[in-house]
Amino acid sequence: MTTIADEQQLRSLYLPAKERAVKKQLSKLDHHCKRFVALAPFVVLATCDKDGNMDASPRGGEPGFTKVVDDNTLVLPDWAGNNRLDTFGNIVANGRIGMIFFVPGVDEAFRVNGKAELCRDEAYTSLCETNGKFPKLVLKITVKEAYLHCAKAIMRAQLWSLDAKVERSALPTMNEMLKDQIGQTEPAEPQEVMVARHKTELYNNR
Repeated sequence: MTTIADEQQLRSLYLPAKERAVKKQLSKLDHHCKRFVALAPFVVLATCDKDGNMDASPRGGEPGFTKVVDDNTLVLPDWAGNNRLDTFGNIVANGRIGMIFFVPGVDEAFRVNGKAELCRDEAYTSLCETNGKFPKLVLKITVKEAYLHCAKAIMRAQLWSLDAKVERSALPTMNEMLKDQIGQTEPAEPQEVMVARHKTELYNNR
């Protein structure tokens, strides 16, 4: 197996980045960045612990659920999850974060890198009120780098194409898969029951 051992060897395989690909990286949010965040119902968070072990975690909500406070500050609410707290543990240990925002129907994505902290200040939790409920805490992100990501990856994936949609029946239910993976003995919860239960818990704090 041939592996790439250093950056010089890596860069010898590729053409230099185009000027606009380098210049597009901003140190703060402009009006285009803010508009993208306002339209995005989905973001993936990348974090790592003090030893560099990585984790990526999805977050979702109504479009604009991630709030823009100012040119260098985003606030993202925490709602009901699995309580593993992988992302939050990493933030406490390290604080670095990468984010990639998606807008359904838009092939471009938007990326943010920065520093994150866990915050319980009412000034921030109140920004994220949803259906009369408030998050237990929020992620406060200080933006260090912000840039638009080109459309090629989403175009290749045909992510928003109905022709590329996979029927849910192509996979076992979540609970059937978990039953196999962890040796669960009780009957697997039917998919429709799980979906109905999740709908009642979307904005709970646990």
